[in-house]
Amino acid sequence: MDSPAQISVLQTAWQWWTYAARYEGALAATRRLGGVLWEFARDSTPDRLRARFGDAEYDWDYHVNTTSGAVGWRDRLLGMFHSAYQPTEPVAFHEMLDALQQSLQQTPGPDHTTLGTALNFRDFTFIDLGSGKGRTLLMASDHPFRRILGVELLPSLHEIAQQNLRQYKSESQRCFVLESICGDATAFHLPADPLVIFLFNPFPESGMRQVVANLDQSLREHPRPVYVLYHNPLLEHTLSESQKLRKIAGTPQYSIFTNL
Repeated sequence: MDSPAQISVLQTAWQWWTYAARYEGALAATRRLGGVLWEFARDSTPDRLRARFGDAEYDWDYHVNTTSGAVGWRDRLLGMFHSAYQPTEPVAFHEMLDALQQSLQQTPGPDHTTLGTALNFRDFTFIDLGSGKGRTLLMASDHPFRRILGVELLPSLHEIAQQNLRQYKSESQRCFVLESICGDATAFHLPADPLVIFLFNPFPESGMRQVVANLDQSLREHPRPVYVLYHNPLLEHTLSESQKLRKIAGTPQYSIFTNL
């Protein structure tokens, strides 16, 4: 596996096209590639560049850099073949965690009893796969997780995340064990802790299938409670095909899965 420092735009585009051609044919894959490049060109216009700074309110409040407006062209182009960087809105993030708590009170488990009255975050490690500049890690620290991990492929975004973790200060912070890891999230070895896994549509379909396979294997080797929060669930069917997970809640904006 290539180290993050060796990520090449051409190699990434070739791998993306090869996967698409395998399932759709060479002509369809080439047309899709042209569409990706056209969208990247449109996204590089001055109006689009200015619009990406519209999510900066969180940064002003906490003196961090998590906005999508300050992402360079190379990382934006790489993102077109993985998932374009976009930070999660605080309201949406906390809504998902609240929905997780509520779903446990209402959803019957496999034994037809409810999963529990509340999730004790102190027992869980929070992991964001595709964590970008780390905004979700910072927001998760408002909850008393055992620890918080982010995995980001692009070194430039990882370095910004590390800086954000160092300088973030908030009176509402309840977890202080935060770490950003630079690496391929599709090959990340999941810790054997109880987990809350966050996904903001971070991978193409091939990457999502690999993550689901990794999670299924991890659950076979280390059975424990796992919850998956999937924001913008465009590839929800990949989670639905899991051997271990089942959906317990969701809206058009997010889906929640668990192995319980």
